[in-house]
Amino acid sequence: MAAIQGGMAEAVEIKDIKTEPPVDAVVNNNANDGSVLSASPGPGGSVGSTKPATGALEEKQTLLAILQFLKKNQLSESVDILRREAGLPQDLFDLKGADASSGSGGTPGTVEGGGLDANSLLSRVTSSSAAQAPVKAPPAEDQPDVSVVLSAYSQQGDPALYEVYYSGLKKFIETVLDCHRAELSQVFYPLFVHMYLELVYNNHENVAKAFFEKFSGDQECYYREDLQVLSGLTKKEHMRGNETLLDFRTSKFVLRISRDSYQLLKRHLQERQNNQIWNIIQEHLYIDIFDGMPRSKSQIDAMSGSLAGEGKREANKAKVYYGLLKEPEIELPLDDEDEEAENEEGKPKKKKPKKDSTGSKSKKQDPNAPSQTRIPLPELKDSDKLDKIMYMKEATKRIRLGRDNLPSICFYSFLNAYQGLTAVDFTDDSSLIAGGFADSSVRVWSVTPKKLRKVKSAADLNLIDKESDDVLERIMDEKTASESKLLYGHSGPVYGISFSPDRNYLLSSSEDGTVRLWSLQTFTCLVGYKGHNYPVWDTQFSPHGYYFVSGGHDRVARLWVTDHHQPLRMFAGHLADITCTRFHPNSNYVATGSSDRTIRLWDVLNGNCVRIFTGHKGPIHALSFSPNGKFLASGATDGRVLLWDIGHGLMIGELKGHTDTIYSLKFSRDGEILASGSMDNTVRLWDAMKAFDDLETDDFTATTGHIHLQDNSQELLLGCYTTKSSPVLHLHFTRRNLLLAAGGYNP
Repeated sequence: MAAIQGGMAEAVEIKDIKTEPPVDAVVNNNANDGSVLSASPGPGGSVGSTKPATGALEEKQTLLAILQFLKKNQLSESVDILRREAGLPQDLFDLKGADASSGSGGTPGTVEGGGLDANSLLSRVTSSSAAQAPVKAPPAEDQPDVSVVLSAYSQQGDPALYEVYYSGLKKFIETVLDCHRAELSQVFYPLFVHMYLELVYNNHENVAKAFFEKFSGDQECYYREDLQVLSGLTKKEHMRGNETLLDFRTSKFVLRISRDSYQLLKRHLQERQNNQIWNIIQEHLYIDIFDGMPRSKSQIDAMSGSLAGEGKREANKAKVYYGLLKEPEIELPLDDEDEEAENEEGKPKKKKPKKDSTGSKSKKQDPNAPSQTRIPLPELKDSDKLDKIMYMKEATKRIRLGRDNLPSICFYSFLNAYQGLTAVDFTDDSSLIAGGFADSSVRVWSVTPKKLRKVKSAADLNLIDKESDDVLERIMDEKTASESKLLYGHSGPVYGISFSPDRNYLLSSSEDGTVRLWSLQTFTCLVGYKGHNYPVWDTQFSPHGYYFVSGGHDRVARLWVTDHHQPLRMFAGHLADITCTRFHPNSNYVATGSSDRTIRLWDVLNGNCVRIFTGHKGPIHALSFSPNGKFLASGATDGRVLLWDIGHGLMIGELKGHTDTIYSLKFSRDGEILASGSMDNTVRLWDAMKAFDDLETDDFTATTGHIHLQDNSQELLLGCYTTKSSPVLHLHFTRRNLLLAAGGYNP
């Protein structure tokens, strides 16, 4: 099998080491996974193999059970890999009759017309001359599946040699040239984990404990939390049902290594005949080999830290349409205020092109933008057009931000929030603010003099003249006017809230596993979306409305539309909780941040994962796209803000300064400044344009798939503003570039 190469590198044939990528189950992925098969297998063996099948009933049952389970869960890539390993034809699968078949064939089945029936499958796998008992489908519980996963640890060698093998490899790596040492040191952590788990699974508890105590301190500091979890797995019984273990066993740890460094490692293991480590590399590691100079320790550390190692270069080479959609043609009428502004301050129309040049939505079609019809978007209503006119008027008065012109900051402190403030959001026009609380409530406030009112009752609405010009004003009941409204419905803490772009609806996600849609006209719950089985940590409306996304503890993000009860898409691939979700400005992509310390970008059209970003050393809690759609900023518990180029799939910047978890990131409306809010009670402003302008385009063409990050955080930091004692939960730039921040006072 060949290691996947990127850039100008050629594929290298590696017969000793398996480098298939880990399985990412994505719904609606219709790719032909079987297209890689180039040779027909011989009867009872794998491609090119003459070794006959074992014929054991247990192997037959296990193979069929695994095939059925993988096919049932649409893991087509895993099905194809297992099929090839077993030497079965590409178009074999019709497993409907597998449960009832008896496998009575005396010889391996033959390929006729490209397909096999269930009996032929059984005979191909077993080569048994006697009839066997019916094969039972795997039960629905998780436990048998865990047993299948763990059983791979049973075929191991002398436990006393594990420490010798690991020490020998460590000694070898410590003696190689400095330029190779940093890259080869990446293998320490995955080897350490798998060797420890093998010892525990085979009941060598004392040996495993000694192995852990001797070598756990040598691992990188950013794996400390994972090692704490691992230290609790001291008996075979502890391993069953453990999520962290299953993550590590079912996904291959990705290592990006230069060709020269890899050849050193391969030569050493072959000379020493170190089969124990060789088997682990073959089974559990994905070696992403690149041509060129080996990476430095700082370059490796910048990209490392996730549960599954680095993101593969091949995973970040799909075409991404990051440009903005063409804006509808709406004429901007001049009112008296505009005419006065024209007389006093000059021509305001000259400010409008500046809005386009600074990364806002453009009237010209962006060459990198998706087509207008790539995904269905809601049609503009008259109220939407009026709102866009208001947006354009506000944009003409927008303050141009920069190093010498920082924004004013207005902080909203939630006092006496004994319910526990857990989520905050502002409307796009900054007229409303909503808070989610740990007591299951949601409260909406008006931050303008205009109070919140409900629509009149049906009996009162019948008395209204529907043809009058002010009908929208007449339908509102003045008797219900108040500064805030309280929304009850959830049965657990509210962790995510999001206003719709037209300010008519509010989404809230909760620990109770539901997402609720609230009407801001009647202040009642319209729909409860039930798809997640566990807490839903975040939800967000699309910039164009209608669509929204949710993510939670079940590791799956779901794409919904407001008029359907079931999700349109399910984005599966993360190895831990999805903690934050964000729509791209053109609504064609969704970004998800996770506790597995990775960020993934998903294509709304087909559900594919088109980007995997690694580099954070802790769970990710904040994401923000730049207004022009080209860049993404992320923040995590490690206190770092990382900047990503979406088109090239590369990390392009690192902003250090926060001392605690970053919970909110927001680009200014013109994209000049990035604001970050943290649990360290500070708001920091960064010079985003300088960070992007300092990039050298030559870096993006490097076949190694990485660039050298500048340590220029202090140069890019424009200001740090400290609250009295309020963690910053949310940031929002108004249409005129005033920065609004919010958080609960924590005395």
